[in-house]
Amino acid sequence: MAILPVLEPLAEYTVSELARAVKRVVEQGFGRVRVRGELSGFRRAASGHAYFSLKDADAVLEAVCWRHTVRWRFEPEDGLEVVATGRLTTYPQRSRYQLVVEAIEPAGLGALMAMLEERRRRLAAEGLFDPARKRRLPFLPEVIGIITSPTGAVIRDMLHRIADRFPRRVLLWPVPVQGEGAAERIAAAIRGFGHLKGGGGLPRPDVLIVARGGGSIEDLWAFNEEVVVRAAAASAIPLVSAVGHETDTTLIDHAADLRAPTPTAAAELVVPVRRDLRQRLGALGQRCEHAVTRALQGLAHRLQAAVRGLPDPRRELALAAQRLDDLAERLGHRTPDRVLAERARDLDHLGRRLEALARRRLAEAEGQLAATGRRLVAPLLQRPLEAAGAALARERQRLAGACGRLLEGMAMRLAGLGRALEGLSHRRVLERGYALVRRLPDRRLVPRRAAAEGARALELEFADGTLRVVRAEGMGRSRGGQPSPAQPRLFVDGEEA
Repeated sequence: MAILPVLEPLAEYTVSELARAVKRVVEQGFGRVRVRGELSGFRRAASGHAYFSLKDADAVLEAVCWRHTVRWRFEPEDGLEVVATGRLTTYPQRSRYQLVVEAIEPAGLGALMAMLEERRRRLAAEGLFDPARKRRLPFLPEVIGIITSPTGAVIRDMLHRIADRFPRRVLLWPVPVQGEGAAERIAAAIRGFGHLKGGGGLPRPDVLIVARGGGSIEDLWAFNEEVVVRAAAASAIPLVSAVGHETDTTLIDHAADLRAPTPTAAAELVVPVRRDLRQRLGALGQRCEHAVTRALQGLAHRLQAAVRGLPDPRRELALAAQRLDDLAERLGHRTPDRVLAERARDLDHLGRRLEALARRRLAEAEGQLAATGRRLVAPLLQRPLEAAGAALARERQRLAGACGRLLEGMAMRLAGLGRALEGLSHRRVLERGYALVRRLPDRRLVPRRAAAEGARALELEFADGTLRVVRAEGMGRSRGGQPSPAQPRLFVDGEEA
């Protein structure tokens, strides 16, 4: 006979007790871990916390990053391979384990460069790096806007170089140049300078410089962010990129109107050297002076040559005086007054002759015109009247025909509308056994039973006439002789129904 072993009863746990026990086992068994995987499903909650997954070919690990724990040195994107350091724990409310991230970084320089190259190709395909979009910088800007950190050596070097070359007014928009939130602050500064109107307390810059000193690719990553590149490409003010040293290249360099190898070189590009300008202006002034002198000398030579070709004025005046004396002698005793009197007599005689001639010609023309008018009036009046009568008769016939056709068409249309109206009439519905109910005395239609209960009188309209129904109330007697409650009574055309 076999002896069966005695089984001890299993311990009983609540769900919360079991969840806490599993949480302790997981946290004590692993503690801090370092996990390498592909970033997936990254999202930020309204609280600022970040939630995402780390995955490889065979598994997925949920991860959470609290808002004040990690300072992101790069913009997280799905598909980026990262290395996350943190604590492994569980989330009992959803029965899953997760990694609470304390630090995260790209998995080597290759991942960053691959993401950078993919972003560069995508933005270039949108036309943000098109050379045709580049604008020329103003030759001598009145106001220069600089976007950089206010505490570094970059701003001091740029201000010193601008003051040495050609002092200009400078507006500084202080921003962080690396770390979390730096890209958004830089993009906001570019847009903010573009929104200045120039009529208020701050003038609108004529050129912008986005500057930062050298550093690693991680330090310069804010200038590779898409938000910064798009803000630079959309800037309403010509923009110069001066990020890092000469060998450093960021995406803002492709979107800017001009790239400077260093911040100091950017200051040299936006303003000329005042001393050189003075020398150039002096040289141009001397050239202008020499050119004007040569032109005046040439005009003087031409004037001298023209003077040599002209006759002597005194000799010409002597000849004119001699001709005047000759004409005076020829006039002799014919003084100007006598000549004018003779010409006046001749003119008066000719005027009288012309007046007589004009009167005679006018009388002849009036006689001819009267005779011609008498010959033309009769036939000219008769022919238009006959033509007008014939035309009027033709138009009367056309108008009569058109009116007849119009009236016939309107009659046919009116008959069709009458048939359509008769087909839509409610009386056709009443002929099929229906009735219209109206409440008296306002004769309003009653569409519902509830509306009819409170009416004292109703009018029922049938196809062949109307019927009036009146509601009356009285007291009756029950079988035991006791008064019964009032019961409504209906009267139809004056008789109780």
